[in-house]
Amino acid sequence: KLATRPAWAANAAHNEDDHDHEDEDAPMMREVPKSKHIYWHDGNITRDDRERIHGHRGATLWFTGLSGSGKSTLARALEERLFERGCRVYVLDGDNVRHGLNRDLGFSHEDRTENIRRVGEVAKLFTDFGAFCITAFISPYQADRDNVRAIMAEGDFLEVFVDAPLEVCEDRDPKGLYKKARAGEIPEFTGISAPYEAPDDAEIVVSTAGRTVKECIDDIIAFLEERDYLRETAAELSAEA
Repeated sequence: KLATRPAWAANAAHNEDDHDHEDEDAPMMREVPKSKHIYWHDGNITRDDRERIHGHRGATLWFTGLSGSGKSTLARALEERLFERGCRVYVLDGDNVRHGLNRDLGFSHEDRTENIRRVGEVAKLFTDFGAFCITAFISPYQADRDNVRAIMAEGDFLEVFVDAPLEVCEDRDPKGLYKKARAGEIPEFTGISAPYEAPDDAEIVVSTAGRTVKECIDDIIAFLEERDYLRETAAELSAEA
């Protein structure tokens, strides 16, 4: 099924994390709780308990790359592939979270910072549940991504660099944002009038230019299997029985 999915731009037009402005290009700040009388309560069911039932380890796969690189297309395709294997998996989409969780946020420097902070905290909760949390955000600054990594346990944050040349992304341009940016209609647009800091040491690098969605997803699945993030899920064990 994945081999016959639409071209990169088709899915990105619906799911890419850009809006009329980019929503995550400021460094993330961590705030101290306002009350000193807040305590963490551990439950009786541990993460190990949940992961044993799920049949796989929890992790956040943080997709980063230019607008039009294929982040959302890959995120949805990976979600489908993992779901078919019986995994617990969920995608946090940049536009979708602004319809609910982050609907009170605009596009100021402070609001963009808060947007990424909240997404990072939600991804951490999904990971603690033992699920695969897939996020698709440009997140152009390394500091932003490092701050999300810092709140998670070792190995829980997997940076996935969706690598596509600027000219390829501009050619796809599913929402016409690059055209508007070139015309000066969108200020501070990543890749045109604002920088993108490519990861220096991402766990996974996926080049989407000239490759199919299936080929890219195969690479990610292979990484997860080789490093024991994916084991036999409950669905696979049931099928074998």
